[in-house]
Amino acid sequence: MIDKILRKIGKISGAEYRQTTYSQAGEDIIMELILERLRLSKVSYLDIGTNHPKKFNNTYFFYKKGQNGVCVEPNPALAKTIKRVRPNDKTLNVGLSSGEEYTADFFVLSADTLSTFSKEDAEKLDAEGTFTIKEKIPIELKNVNNIIAENFADKGPTIISLDVEGWNEEIIRSFDFAKYKPEIFCIETTYFEPDGKIERIEGIFEVMKENGYKIFSDNQINTIFVTNIN
Repeated sequence: MIDKILRKIGKISGAEYRQTTYSQAGEDIIMELILERLRLSKVSYLDIGTNHPKKFNNTYFFYKKGQNGVCVEPNPALAKTIKRVRPNDKTLNVGLSSGEEYTADFFVLSADTLSTFSKEDAEKLDAEGTFTIKEKIPIELKNVNNIIAENFADKGPTIISLDVEGWNEEIIRSFDFAKYKPEIFCIETTYFEPDGKIERIEGIFEVMKENGYKIFSDNQINTIFVTNIN
């Protein structure tokens, strides 16, 4: 199994095999392998915190293969780019709430990938001096379960990719696992630390285990959880 994954990512020494990945660390190729094992050819995805439509993106690989889904991106500029680059996907310029829907301030940082709804996290990064707050924008928040109900069939998406700075655990805890059971979750399960330290978000692992998901892959950035696979 490991050899097959390595061949897919093209890491075996001397191998001529080339496989394009758009994810940060080959997560899309690993998810393709899972889908092959599950014999799933028709795929839909919910990409929460899409950021760039291609770069370090976990769903663009599947978009290129003719699949489609929903991209959720609170940054208006990035949402506009996603709509242009991925016209066959539906793009929602909203953030995610773990409960009721409302509007919250979104802090756009000098590094797009660190932009966040967390005032505390944004101000901490800004104070440290490496990254700065560029602007603060009021953005609508929608509940993740409502997004699925409004945009997918009863079963929900095949894949959920989740990367919302500082809010991943809250979103997972609010997820209606009794109603929706995606085959794959790809979740950022570490907190960003400017000094390079890795702090794992243990609550996510607890929730996923409680709901019948197993860890298929973990690269200390993103963890891929699966169900219905041996």
